[in-house]
This record gives sequence, C-alpha cells and structure tokens, in this order.
Amino acid sequence: MAFELPKLPYADTDLDPVISAETIGFHHGKHHNAYVVNLNNLTKDSPLAEQSLESVIAETHGKADKVGIYNNAAQIWNHTFYWNSMKKGGGGAPSGRVGELIARDFGSYDAFRTAFTTTSVGQFGSGWGWLVIDGGKLKVVKTGNADGPGWMGLGKPLMVVDVWEHAYYVDYRNRRPDYVAAFLDKLVSWDFVESQLG
Repeated sequence: MAFELPKLPYADTDLDPVISAETIGFHHGKHHNAYVVNLNNLTKDSPLAEQSLESVIAETHGKADKVGIYNNAAQIWNHTFYWNSMKKGGGGAPSGRVGELIARDFGSYDAFRTAFTTTSVGQFGSGWGWLVIDGGKLKVVKTGNADGPGWMGLGKPLMVVDVWEHAYYVDYRNRRPDYVAAFLDKLVSWDFVESQLG
C-alpha cells in the first residue's frame, strides 16, 4: 500500500490572488508530491510501507538512521494539515467556540493575531507557525524544518501556516510578514480549526 498525495480540498485557483495557482501547482504538485515519492522509495519493501503516516513519524522521529524517512513523512503530514487550514474566503476573526477560546487565552483576536504573526515570521529559516491546544489552553508555537507540535510535545495542532520560502516566494518574494498577514486575514479555515478541537 503506497503512500499517496492527498487531494487539495479546493481547486488550484480557489485561493487566488492570495496564493496563486502557480504557487499551488509548484507547492502541492511538485514539493508535496516529492515527499510522497521519496517516502515510498525509502520505505519500499520494509514494514514501514504498510503503516500509517502517523506511525511512520512516531517510529522514525529522533532516530539518526531514519532521518530521511522521518523528514519526508512529517512533511507530508504537515503539508496536508496546511492545505486543510485554508479555504476560499476564509480568514478574519472567528466566531463561535474558537472565537471564545481565542478571547479567553489571548485576551483578544488582535492579541492572537500579533502573537501568531510574530511567532511565524520569527521562525528562523524553514518551518511552520502553529495554533495548538495544550492542556486545554490555546497557544502559538513554531517548529523548524519537518517538525510538528504533535510529536514534539508542544500540543495538539489546530492550524498551521507554512513559512518555508517555497510557500510564498512566487507571490510575496521575501515579504514573509505580508504572506502571514494575508493567510490570517483572507485564508484561515476556522471551520477546520473548530473540527480539530474535538
């Protein structure tokens, strides 16, 4: 049973002009797909090939001789979560349960927005900015490279922005702050965030 590239939850053009179809084509069709191809090649004819993505990540995380498998498996997981964290016409301040939790744990949506932006933009090099729930409380955390909060002990992920340069360079060049602002203001799928609360 080979690992497969998950389909996007929207068309390539649906996030335009915030994220262009060109970026989606390269990011999903080339980068994300390459992780899938690599993972299949690295796990071929091994017991890992029959396991879930989460099991592969758990078995290879922190093992120097399995770093290639870990990096590709974790990147598949992170990217899939990223695509689901967005939708056409999303963004802005959430209502409902998520809005209440943000107000409770950050003080206001604006305070959350500042914390999320500062954390995500401040990730040195490649990585991710996350909204997580940890011990019943919402937090903003960042991870480098392929790492994710779920297996790093940082909380359960609810939403993520990809701050690897390939996520935004075609559309925003080196303006990571503008990309993160656009993600928050125009793309976040708060419905998905709510679904992850359980």
